[in-house]
Formats: sequence, C-alpha cells, structure tokens
Amino acid sequence: MGRKTASEAILKPDPKYGSLLASKFINCMMWNGKKTVAQAIFYKALDILAQRIPDRNPIDVFTEAVENVKPNIEVRSRRVGGASYQVPMQVSPKRQQSLAIRWIIQAARERKGKPMYERLAAELEAAYKKEGAAITKRENVHRMAEANKAFAHFAW
Repeated sequence: MGRKTASEAILKPDPKYGSLLASKFINCMMWNGKKTVAQAIFYKALDILAQRIPDRNPIDVFTEAVENVKPNIEVRSRRVGGASYQVPMQVSPKRQQSLAIRWIIQAARERKGKPMYERLAAELEAAYKKEGAAITKRENVHRMAEANKAFAHFAW
C-alpha cells in the first residue's frame, strides 16, 4: 500500500533505549493517554528481564520476543457466492508487528494476580523462549491457515 500514518511519521524513539519498536509498544500499551505510566511499566518489565536473562541486553530480548510472536500467515474471511471462506493470506510486515505487539499486551493483561510490569516481563520472557500465551495465539493462527489452505485459490 505504501501509506504512512501520522503516528508513524512523527513517532520518536523511546528516551531510554532509542528504539522505535519500544516507543510503538509503549503507545499501544498506554491507556487514557497516560504515557508516563505505560513507560514506567515497560521499563520496570525490562529491568526484570535484565535480571532474569543477564547475558543479553533487555531491549534485544524484547525485540527478539516481538520477532518470535510475529505471524507469517493468517486467515481472512472472503465471501464467495453466498458462502464465507477462511482464506489463508500472507501478512504484511507492518501488520505482523502490530499483531505481535497486540498479542503480547493482551496476554500480559490476561495474566492475573501480579502488577502489570511483572506480568509483562513474564510474557516477554516466555515469548523470547518461544512459549507463553502470545506464542500460542500465533500457533493457533498458523494452524487455522494450514487447515484452510484448500481455499487459498480464493486469495486475490
């Protein structure tokens, strides 16, 4: 498509690590415009990651966790002659990133009983190790696409 959103054009790297991905993640995690709260949660989570995985830079662990969650293929509903088919399609890089971020945040929010920064750290660590709820979500999406590959000829 080649379009740039306003947020993409003016998105600044995060102040601590200088990462655009971290900045995007913080913005997606933010509720009610409370960016400092979202930043505090994110940085505390990365501090916990630094303690749990001491031999790696926490921003690298975070980046790899997001990479591990990115889906390659997904199913889209396509209506053909009165019937709806789940058609497997390639996922664009921008959508891969946004889905990965969304799934990690959603998985962290669904964990209960601990502060958000601990839940986020646990989910990022799990995603880094290719396990956890966000990775399970990705596997389910891939499984759905695999199960519906008979309808791939409807993709246009």
